[in-house]
Amino acid sequence: MIADIRARYNREFTPEKYQAMLQPVAAAYQHQPAFRIAETPVFLPPELKAMLLEACEEITDVLCRPDFKDLSQSAILKGQVVPGETDHTTFLQMDFGLCVDEHGKISPQLIEVQGFPSLYFFQDLLARSYRQHFNIPTNFTHLLGGLNSESYIELLRKIIIGDSRPEEVVLLEVDPHKQVTQIDFWAGEALLGFKTKCVTDIKVSGKDLYYLNEAGKKVGIEKIYNRVIFDELIHRDDLQRDFYFTKEANVQWIGHPHWFFRISKHTLPLLDSQYVPKTYFLHELETLPDDLENYVLKPLYSFAGTGVLINVNRYDLDSIKDRENYILQRKVNYAPVVETPDQPAKCEIRMLMLWERGAPRPLIVNNLARLSKGEMIGVRYNKDKDWVGGSIGYFPQ
Repeated sequence: MIADIRARYNREFTPEKYQAMLQPVAAAYQHQPAFRIAETPVFLPPELKAMLLEACEEITDVLCRPDFKDLSQSAILKGQVVPGETDHTTFLQMDFGLCVDEHGKISPQLIEVQGFPSLYFFQDLLARSYRQHFNIPTNFTHLLGGLNSESYIELLRKIIIGDSRPEEVVLLEVDPHKQVTQIDFWAGEALLGFKTKCVTDIKVSGKDLYYLNEAGKKVGIEKIYNRVIFDELIHRDDLQRDFYFTKEANVQWIGHPHWFFRISKHTLPLLDSQYVPKTYFLHELETLPDDLENYVLKPLYSFAGTGVLINVNRYDLDSIKDRENYILQRKVNYAPVVETPDQPAKCEIRMLMLWERGAPRPLIVNNLARLSKGEMIGVRYNKDKDWVGGSIGYFPQ
């Protein structure tokens, strides 16, 4: 996308540099990521940076509406209300596919918006590793909001740990050692000192929560940095646990579970922007679009692209009984915009944001890039391909 920087990077690339770049990523926290890391970062031109920032702000305007909680109330699962909801989300991500408009210019188009943590710690490590082993221009940065790596980690510390003791802050997951993105847990542990625990590790005494440390001593839990996908947890009836989200507890949520639902696919029909493909709640559509081939069907409650129907027809839609649980979204046609040694790759940029408690708006802080040569972004569409996978975007300062 920035021709001279891309050409130089591809010309200077060697497999040996790539393998050297991967080594410190795994060595830093004694864990080899289960997902593929791409051979290249993405270099984003100033005009695309400006459009991404504008898109994020326009979408945030909707999330900041005084009636947003009313508009998103139906997104919360019935009978699964979690006490202690915050005024706004703590973590916010927006995924944009890079497309080409009718004038031949690259334009970001929203794919998903999510009120849930992403790879905030890992992405900084990955960006520093690319820079260590490849020729990344010094006037380009992966961070936004005037942050550098040190101030970025301190902001995460302020939001997640605050004035608590680190050991009283728990990153909560289901089977954390089995999660594909677990390297982010271990990076956060090492940098901030919180403890990563499975929901089965949490003990309850009245309304107080605690866990047992390595010495078998009780440690009170003051804050939960939540990484649990709540609707998935509901279906895990095999877990032997004392703690249930719906029970009142003396704990502060850093990333309250409700925001996973409030800011999600459920949000997309509320958005009206040149950067947002038109989206409808399926049950609210009185007449289906004539060009259904240009739409994709998505379930409201799914994870990692499961249940998405790319090639839609009227028979598929007529057979759906729970139409209130689906959206119909105009397709986004990713453009192959990143030149690689064999064929160009498609690209998706996730903008990572943090929203301090009481702040009027979130701050855009970091990003995540994903490269694909398949029909869609994701591992299942990119088997046996190279120059694909997780990456980072560098913006001009």
